[in-house]
Amino acid sequence: MYQLNPLPFSYEELEPFLKTHAIALHYQKHQKNYLKKLNSLLVTNNYDIQKPIENLYKTYNKFPTKVIPNLLFNLGGVINHDLFWHSINPHQKMPPNNLLLDSINYYYKNMENFKTQFNQEALNLKGSGYVFLVKTSPKEIKILSLPNQDSPLLYGYTPLLCIDMWEHAYYLNYQNNKQEYLDNFWDIVNFNYANQFFTTESFESKS
Repeated sequence: MYQLNPLPFSYEELEPFLKTHAIALHYQKHQKNYLKKLNSLLVTNNYDIQKPIENLYKTYNKFPTKVIPNLLFNLGGVINHDLFWHSINPHQKMPPNNLLLDSINYYYKNMENFKTQFNQEALNLKGSGYVFLVKTSPKEIKILSLPNQDSPLLYGYTPLLCIDMWEHAYYLNYQNNKQEYLDNFWDIVNFNYANQFFTTESFESKS
């Protein structure tokens, strides 16, 4: 069965951006529960769990129709959380590399304008979901908001970075003050993962 990937930081390292208790709850309860339900669905349907978990976005339509919504929801709950953890790090706050920064500047004029548009996309998101920076082609990017646990991989995009806009991600720290949550996100954002995947081939090009 698939295992929960380790966090790239300890629970307490994200203080004061997110409380230690909030991170533990988010990781050990919410994400772990998505993984448990996903594994149960896969075992029930005799899926080969030796394959990379992302491969499910290529093969989900082979599952019974009634299973697919729960499969994609729980798969996204695992994949999206993993990306969120890679998008923040209080000790490795890597900026975008030159290639990614050039693309940000081309599509969004400058880094500050990119942050403003990213934040606005998050504030405009209705209900629960995520806001992503995605690669749509080798040198093209865009900001994309998706509801619930939808993943950009479902639409053929390569996710580079994201923020979790589910209430459980921020409420213990910020209550309903989404703007403060978003502003503080940029204090610990880490583009290291985004840099790697912006300069490598997309998920869709891999066999």
